[in-house]
Amino acid sequence: MKRLAILALFALFCGTASAEVTVPHLDIGKGGHCVNDPKFMKINHGDLLKKQRTITVHQGVIGRYSLIKCVNCHASRVNNSVLGTNSNFCQGCHVYAAVKIDCFECHSSRPETVSETLTEIGK
Repeated sequence: MKRLAILALFALFCGTASAEVTVPHLDIGKGGHCVNDPKFMKINHGDLLKKQRTITVHQGVIGRYSLIKCVNCHASRVNNSVLGTNSNFCQGCHVYAAVKIDCFECHSSRPETVSETLTEIGK
């Protein structure tokens, strides 16, 4: 009975709430075809990046879910970064979801240039 009362109050509160949730308008950079379905990526990108990080660090393999590839594709055409404003790809979504983004404390939020990529390959 107590459960039913709580559910009824919750339904009443939710039914009368007038607050609208505003979904962020994100600058997706180049966009186009992603490495996986966008819905899948929204849910799983954090886990995929962590798994890819382990593979890259231990085996030296930059694979399908590389942070470098994400940044190269999703950096804004306005400021050439995935950070900087709440319309930038990574920052906008993480601010909206209230999730701390710490990737870019070590990694670049800007796409690599051709010379940086060649330097990395030559190491």
